[in-house]
Amino acid sequence: MFTIRALVFSGFAISLSAAGLKVQARNVVVYQEAGRFGGWPANQGIWSWGNEIVVGLRSAVFKVNPTGHARDNSKPQEEYQARSLDGGETWSIEKPREIVRPENGGPPPVDSPGGFDFTSPGFAMMLRSGDERASRFYISMDRARTWSGPYKLPLFGQPRIMARTDYQVFGKRELMLFLTAGKKNDKEGHVFCARTTDGGKAWEFVSWIGPEPDGYSIMPSSVRLSSREILTAIRRKEGDKHWIENYRTMDTGRTWQLFNRPAPSTGGHSGNPPSMIKLRDGRLAITYGVRAEPYGIRARLSSDNGGTWGAEIVLRADGGCWDLGYPRSVERPDGKVMTAYYFNDHQDKERYIGATIWDPGAK
Repeated sequence: MFTIRALVFSGFAISLSAAGLKVQARNVVVYQEAGRFGGWPANQGIWSWGNEIVVGLRSAVFKVNPTGHARDNSKPQEEYQARSLDGGETWSIEKPREIVRPENGGPPPVDSPGGFDFTSPGFAMMLRSGDERASRFYISMDRARTWSGPYKLPLFGQPRIMARTDYQVFGKRELMLFLTAGKKNDKEGHVFCARTTDGGKAWEFVSWIGPEPDGYSIMPSSVRLSSREILTAIRRKEGDKHWIENYRTMDTGRTWQLFNRPAPSTGGHSGNPPSMIKLRDGRLAITYGVRAEPYGIRARLSSDNGGTWGAEIVLRADGGCWDLGYPRSVERPDGKVMTAYYFNDHQDKERYIGATIWDPGAK
């Protein structure tokens, strides 16, 4: 049985501040189950239609591990999704048969028929890496209630593809993916973009986003700023340093330039990926986990299309250890932001999916 909780921690709104910036925030539990490790919304994706929000997650068997993720790697992991109809206040847990991993008995990847309408009101796309070198994608036309797929993604001439969900729709049959490839030495990773113009049947490599790193460049999160301008936030690691950096294209992905570092540090333990969204008032919001004390979830805002970023906003700093983060964020109709992530209260306790509903204030 699932233990589903949607609670307001401490029973009231919390006022947090960073360098004079105050936000109102409430934390809720999205998914929590005894004996389970709930994890990694950033690996699955988030989709929203007004106050209806769906976020993907994975559930593994919990096992205390002082040096790594607290999961039992000898046991299979399960694929779930959580749905809210009230902007993230309360949640229900779903397990669509179509998204069960092929390795766990789900449907095998097949060639995509193409012809999908990416502008359909109920459209959603999920990208996933598999145990093999290639990745796959799933399509929904009914707000993630049912999925078709998995459909094969090409290797684009690379050693392997490690896909997570990040895409931008350009038209009825045209869509751009932001993906991570294995480097020339087969280690992760190097971010690139690819495009389809026939509704997902054929895909073409467009460009690398930045040079191949010595460490890694992985897990992009992108926003479209104009017809030709895209900003992509990337999880970076070099040596013992971990940060988030932005690349910008002014020619629809043909060329990219390093823009800045909205998060100069995301702590240790390999860092954390970003989630970047464009608010209706034109500002950008970026959220990320911090795997250094005080462990928790942070945010920053930009009022100039990512040219500069405000002070770090501490959404929460009560994590029990480093094993947390991987956020995905959406803006609600009322202007508040709902940020989902995986979290823990103590190193030796189960991991769960939490969310913070926070007010970015006026522009």
